[in-house]
Amino acid sequence: MDNFQIETAQNVSIQQNAAGIGERILAYLIDLLIIIGYFIITIFILGVLGLDPGDQWTYWLVLSLPVFLYFLLWETFWDGKTPGKAAMKIKVAKLDGSRPAFSNYLIRWLLRLLDISFAFGGIAVVSILLGGKGQRLGDMAAGTTIISERQRVQFHETILVDIPDDYVAVYPQVTVFSDEEMRKIKTIYTDARRNADHNIILELSKKVSTLMDVTPQEKPLQFVDKVIADYNYYTQKL
Repeated sequence: MDNFQIETAQNVSIQQNAAGIGERILAYLIDLLIIIGYFIITIFILGVLGLDPGDQWTYWLVLSLPVFLYFLLWETFWDGKTPGKAAMKIKVAKLDGSRPAFSNYLIRWLLRLLDISFAFGGIAVVSILLGGKGQRLGDMAAGTTIISERQRVQFHETILVDIPDDYVAVYPQVTVFSDEEMRKIKTIYTDARRNADHNIILELSKKVSTLMDVTPQEKPLQFVDKVIADYNYYTQKL
């Protein structure tokens, strides 16, 4: 999984999670199974109709059109997804954070013949592994990539902290917070410490103490740290 950060035109940083090569392969296999199933049904229908060989070619040309345009149509009308991509929770997205236009989908679809169809996916796999942003040749030309929509929560983004066996809690009032509220408190606190932003920690301490209706016995930094630890104690140790 390649993570990369982009800056939008409004100077907003967006963290993108490029879909893994395994996810993309599985999504393609799911789509391939759907296409194979479509062909099986088509063959069955043509067999039932008992058409002449000459007429069958006409029907084959018409019925093969959805398969030929499968990826282009699904991605265009389903926000960058195909059934396979939706199953794997991945989608096509532009590198600048905006929604792809039809031209972007068209370019990556046209180049699919080169890096997937003709090369049996070999060129696509190599370019994805070496590119750093999960792009095959079609994505590079279209300015797109495949991102994962799965929420991956890292340890520092959770409420969890290590609590020693002999830990002594001070603030039972921490139970007024929910897990989601405590997660936000910890995230703000961790980011502020990392950026040495003491003003944010001070304001956070005031807000937390007000909600808990307590008078802190420690300095703002130690108080918030204690609140997080106490919450873990009262919600997990007891």
